[in-house]
Amino acid sequence: MTVSQTPPGSTADEEKVVPPDGGQDAGQDVRQDKEPGEKQAEKPGEKPLLKNRDFQALWTSEAFAALAKETAEVAYPLLILASTGSAFYAGAVGSAQLITASLLSIPGGTLADRMDRRLLMIICNLVRVVLLGVFSLLIFADQTHPVLVFAVAVGSAACLGISNPTGLAAIKQLVPPSQLTQATAQNQVRYFAATMGGPPVGGALFGVARAFPFLSASIGFLVSTVLLLFIRKPMKVEQISPGEKRNTAEGFKILANQPVLRLLIVWIMGSNMAFTHSGVFLALIATAESRGASASFTGMLLSIAGIGGLVGSLVAGPVIKKVAPAKLFLAAAWIGPVAAILLANVSGLIPLGIIVACVFLRGPITSALFLAYLAAMVPDKAQGRVLGAVMFMSMIAAPVGVFAIGTVFDTAGPVWVFTVMAVVSGLAALPTLSPRIRNLAPPEAYADTAQADAAPTAEASDSDTKRSDTKRSDTKRSDDKRSDKEGETR
Repeated sequence: MTVSQTPPGSTADEEKVVPPDGGQDAGQDVRQDKEPGEKQAEKPGEKPLLKNRDFQALWTSEAFAALAKETAEVAYPLLILASTGSAFYAGAVGSAQLITASLLSIPGGTLADRMDRRLLMIICNLVRVVLLGVFSLLIFADQTHPVLVFAVAVGSAACLGISNPTGLAAIKQLVPPSQLTQATAQNQVRYFAATMGGPPVGGALFGVARAFPFLSASIGFLVSTVLLLFIRKPMKVEQISPGEKRNTAEGFKILANQPVLRLLIVWIMGSNMAFTHSGVFLALIATAESRGASASFTGMLLSIAGIGGLVGSLVAGPVIKKVAPAKLFLAAAWIGPVAAILLANVSGLIPLGIIVACVFLRGPITSALFLAYLAAMVPDKAQGRVLGAVMFMSMIAAPVGVFAIGTVFDTAGPVWVFTVMAVVSGLAALPTLSPRIRNLAPPEAYADTAQADAAPTAEASDSDTKRSDTKRSDTKRSDDKRSDKEGETR
């Protein structure tokens, strides 16, 4: 799918849907008369998002699932350290979870485009209910072999990789185009609230009994499953038409062929490599220790930095409504290198936490906006595969960043760590200077374009079928005439 986009505000006010083969115009134009910062108003008869029971049931279900995930994930390293004392093994389990979730997001996106999305999320939840429930019983029985911990952690991460693109793809099925941005912004609150609330809950429960974090996570996934049953709207995807192939690679192809999404994902990958949470926290911890800070002071420093993400999730909706998308992306992209330069030159520790908090503040806002563009530009039948590709590309960059930060710090110290972060984030921000990004219309303006993109394809398929039938009919008449002529000759 390729959408030829004329920058809003230029002399041409139309967007033409171009066939994937780059051929002639398919015949349907999408009129664009909006200014870059203008939002599409809700249509008459549309319910406000807060009154959309289906979406709120999905959101609440995913909130319980996210809280359960964070509660269990903080308990894995605690359990490993308590039972084996090996920090290396605890780190290996964490890396294995991240890699598993990123790799499984690809087939997860493919499954999301082939089967009922609610059913797929229910299956993933129930697998984790059983997995973590049985694991908690084994912990009560004092059966905590390291291999078992590794298997449970990786199995749970696999379910996460499959369910994540499915849950995001379901949003477009439950909300109208005019509310996509608002819905994706609300999603960010859920994610960052779980990130802030899950670890303390998991740590407190682990202090009571080692099995409690995993048992509570199992219950959380069960509650999440029950809430999914309250979604009344069907969540089945469009049936595969004859001759259509929904292969996994198509998600990457769509992402590569869509100019806006392609430019933004390049920036997201570079930004994640430079400012992944684990990598930045590692840099802050190492810098604080090198300057003689206590463990409690370092913990406070990380809390200051982490608050930025939560605040960003709370203000994402209002900010997206009031600020033009182009300004948001440009500001967010160039905050990264500026912040890294400040980190390399600031001497105190508290200012480091405040600067990182400002960097994390942009994350929920730009994530919500990017996901709104993806939901608007990509047809529903391909949402899962494109989201799977996006999650894989954004997540796979994180381990590279963590490894690079640790290596540079050991070799050259904190100043060079932040200098390298400035260079990487600066190079990653260059695509946002493209005219396509600087002249972006709101996500809702592209919603009809994605629908129009599918229509010519279906019409072309019907035309091909008709031409094929006509050709077979002509061939049959020609054969009949030839047979008659041969009979007359004999």
